[in-house]
Amino acid sequence: MKKIRKALIVWIPLFMLLLATTACSGGRLDQGGEMAADRTESKDLLNDGQNEEEDIEKDLEEEKSQNTEEKKLTEEMDITLKGALKSFGNKNPLMTQRLGADPYALVYQDRVYIYMTGDVIEYGADKKAKNNSFGKINTINVISSSDLVNWTDHGAIKAAGSLGAAKWGNNSWAPAAAYKEIDGKPKFFLYFANGGNGIGVLTADSPIGPFTDPLGHALVSRSTPNCANVAWLFDPAVLVDDDNKAYLYFGGGIPGENFANPGTGRAVQLGDDMISLAGDPVSLDIPYLFEDSGINKIGDTYYYSYCSNWNVDQEATDTLGFASAEIVYMTSKNPLGPFTLQGSILKNPGIFFGCYGNNHHCMFRFKDQMYITYHTQILEELLKIKGGYRCTHIDPVTVGEDGTIEKITATKGGVAQVGSLNPFERTQAETIGTMAGITTVLLEENGERSGTGNMAVADMKEGSWLAVYGADFTEKGAESFTVAVRAQEGKQGGIQIRLDRPNGDIVGYLPIEADTSGEFKEISTELTQKITGKHDLVFVFTGEGYELDYWYFQ
Repeated sequence: MKKIRKALIVWIPLFMLLLATTACSGGRLDQGGEMAADRTESKDLLNDGQNEEEDIEKDLEEEKSQNTEEKKLTEEMDITLKGALKSFGNKNPLMTQRLGADPYALVYQDRVYIYMTGDVIEYGADKKAKNNSFGKINTINVISSSDLVNWTDHGAIKAAGSLGAAKWGNNSWAPAAAYKEIDGKPKFFLYFANGGNGIGVLTADSPIGPFTDPLGHALVSRSTPNCANVAWLFDPAVLVDDDNKAYLYFGGGIPGENFANPGTGRAVQLGDDMISLAGDPVSLDIPYLFEDSGINKIGDTYYYSYCSNWNVDQEATDTLGFASAEIVYMTSKNPLGPFTLQGSILKNPGIFFGCYGNNHHCMFRFKDQMYITYHTQILEELLKIKGGYRCTHIDPVTVGEDGTIEKITATKGGVAQVGSLNPFERTQAETIGTMAGITTVLLEENGERSGTGNMAVADMKEGSWLAVYGADFTEKGAESFTVAVRAQEGKQGGIQIRLDRPNGDIVGYLPIEADTSGEFKEISTELTQKITGKHDLVFVFTGEGYELDYWYFQ
């Protein structure tokens, strides 16, 4: 508009001058020089006017282009978004791109790593999901977070089987993780159950591997003293104490009809190397033990927790204060017990969600707050399958001043975000709060056939989307968005950046064009408005045939 007003200022005097020049064209010859000068000036003014007209046309084209882009962004608000298995705003389950059961938490360098049994959906000849036999499970899923709501997918550790680190084992159930400084370097240890017949251990120099088998055989087997009669030699838990001594807890099952006192819980001190036993396992007296050992130390007290069996009758409930398949805890001043019963802290997930099944948990402390991670079967219901397939949740735990643990409520809402996400740092695309219509794929393994490493987001279709929570743009704000993308030849699409909700305001659009290089390349777009303050981010995808490695704002 400024240039249009400027052009009018030029054209009005020019028009008047041309009229005057025309009126004087029949005048005296001695005015010819002046008339020529007037024509020269008029020509200069006319050229100026033409230049201004060209500028106006250029401005109109730019405005038209901008309107087209804005129209495009507005029109694409009508994209039909794919339905999410986890509603936007809910933090549970932690991930929906894969199943994950028997969760165990490891806190390391201000991040929480969750290791989970890698449930595999089994199908029958009719292509319908069968009951989970647990026999095909030989991987351990691992995700991590610095804020407990945005989880980075690190892949699936190849733990057991012919393709796994522990080739002597068939399965990898119920992992437990710990780290300890050995020879001046942090070393990571992942304990797992080879079905119900022993405990294996893997080691690594990183919490996400690559993990290797240091023994070539089980750490705990039926030949281990005091373990031959343990019905289910599985479900490990591990504690590294303040004095750097470590302890392993395991066992479960009900021999015969001895429901009230199965006698199948065990505890043992580990060697300084964490891959040997420093003594013989001792028996733990655990009422109505079923499975799922857990261990924590709060102050100078050791908390042993477990899942009760399915045979707790009403009389036992009235006497002991817990029912079947609940998480129960006991306490002791000694890591190897004996432990004293305290009571139930988490009822069966079926009480909260209507889907009953075994109960498996781990409690952990992160940034001065206690939490519990556990599994449910709500994801299989959303997937419209049924067969005992599990997914992982986290909810807060309250410990009273007297050391008692209050009753825990299992929720879909989950926990409050701890801190915020920094959008100016490179964020792995597989960092997810919730999503719909995408998968994650392994790009580069940490080690040969390790199963973990750099992942990417893939398989998006029109209307697929991914959300992260609590990105803090501060007062500085962001004006551009960059993503590392690999696009297939003949494919194209784009990414909308939306604020605060899946159908929120669109603040940018990044077109993705086909690329024959087969490599990831950074591409950027200017935002249509500066983003400041704290926002949830939703990336809505159009087109298909591309993968995302990471993203950041500037």
